[in-house]
Amino acid sequence: MPLTKTAVATLAVATLALAGCSTDTPGEDAAAPAPVDASAGAGETGADAGTETDEGTDAGSGGPSEGEFFVRENYENQLAQRDVEPEGDPATPWLQAIEPEYVDTAEYAAEGPQDLCFSNASVSNPWRVTGFITMQEQVAVYQEQGLIGEFRVADAADDDNKQISDIQSFIDAGDCGAIIISPSTTATLTPAVEAACASGVPVIVFDRGVNTDCMTTFIHPIGGYAYGADGAEFLVDNLEPGSTVLALRILPGVDVLENRWAAAQEIFAGSELEVLGDEFTGGDAAQIKDLVTQYIQRGDVDGIWMDAGDGAVAAVEAFEDAGAEYPVMVGEDEMSFLRKWDETGMTAIAPVYSNFQWRTPIEAAVDIFAGEQVPAEWILPQEPVTQDTLQEFLEANAEMPSLHYAKFGGEDLPGYPEAWQDR
Repeated sequence: MPLTKTAVATLAVATLALAGCSTDTPGEDAAAPAPVDASAGAGETGADAGTETDEGTDAGSGGPSEGEFFVRENYENQLAQRDVEPEGDPATPWLQAIEPEYVDTAEYAAEGPQDLCFSNASVSNPWRVTGFITMQEQVAVYQEQGLIGEFRVADAADDDNKQISDIQSFIDAGDCGAIIISPSTTATLTPAVEAACASGVPVIVFDRGVNTDCMTTFIHPIGGYAYGADGAEFLVDNLEPGSTVLALRILPGVDVLENRWAAAQEIFAGSELEVLGDEFTGGDAAQIKDLVTQYIQRGDVDGIWMDAGDGAVAAVEAFEDAGAEYPVMVGEDEMSFLRKWDETGMTAIAPVYSNFQWRTPIEAAVDIFAGEQVPAEWILPQEPVTQDTLQEFLEANAEMPSLHYAKFGGEDLPGYPEAWQDR
């Protein structure tokens, strides 16, 4: 089941806000906004959502509250799935599946090329840019084979209302063979996804989840709990008891991001690490560097945990500028971080939210057009880059730009490597 199926049924639509620190000093009046699901009890609020006091809150001291973004059963399942061998060929991880349960799609079988419609949350960060290039290259392969006709893309630019309108436009047009949706946020996009399902065309949701299981298939790597746990466990294993950790987060209200932080809170709560605070940064490198600098000025920061690592280099540079020792670092598989990691020799890990997942919705659509079975929940492998595998990914992506993601899975597509280089 999608991770968000356990959420409360009544959901309030709220405006998504990027929230960083509201003052010049971390921790002062820096209460993070509640998740976009404003239903009472549905999400994490107060300290559980990142609120700090003037002295700083040990954000991991009590662990996360059970609710929309922390469901213990799902948390434990994801951590266990990290050790499950996926079905399928490891050479094509975007086609692998962990413990799949298949659904029949014979009713959607169609002759000839079918138009494919894609409602994208945005291409507002390097991870999404890398993935969208991969998706386009995979589409081109199937267009050449006569399996996909027109590929129509609507980019919502991280605007929930625009994405709702985009999806409705696809429904009203009535000529989409399938609708792919990468939701901007979880609760707010749920009714739009349900409307797409009700239109009678197959709906493929990937990347971020919604509070329904009406879609034909929901595609994602293992998930946010596994991602968050990979980094938090690494910090626990590589820091001395009593060491301090700063958590850097992008924004509230997106299930995969909230799950990452909830998993980290759970692991930190069972450790002897002190969590200095958790700060929303909007993914902005300048804000990340400024926040980390302020925390360093206030005292030792021994480790950095991040819910997404595309600003990891900025965090590392704050330590360099301050003349401080490198922290034990949690980044991501963006090439800029992998290269910085290699250059500095710091102790680090790169959790991965498998970028190759952008190929899988296209593969799913082609299978559905052929009336073939697909997993109801298509769970893809998600394995971090470690010190043991770092050189492998550096060498494989040596000619790729800094904002490229190492586990993009497009090396066998016709546009490789130029399509990813010329961004």
